[in-house]
Amino acid sequence: MSEYVDLLIAGNDLVLDPSRQPLLIDGRASIAQDIAHMIRESGLLVTLVAERDSLRQRDCRQQLELLVEADERLVPGTAQVIPEGNGNYTVTATTLKYGALQVTV
Repeated sequence: MSEYVDLLIAGNDLVLDPSRQPLLIDGRASIAQDIAHMIRESGLLVTLVAERDSLRQRDCRQQLELLVEADERLVPGTAQVIPEGNGNYTVTATTLKYGALQVTV
């Protein structure tokens, strides 16, 4: 079993197997899920999507990057928040143990 284990959450609910037991995720997927939840809980994503001024958008993306980089499981300086359009953003970073990860929020 991996060092990082978490319950799988999709659509704001636990994902259950056919016997109604929660599914587990580990490793890179667990870290990615934690980052996605951290971003959602920070409220910065709502601010970023609502912001129209490009300088304030850049500032908000930088705040998100600093928030993501605070995770001790990531290599410092590797987090990037990339706009994909339609209010979607891709967050990329490099983990210490599992290599690159990508999260779409």
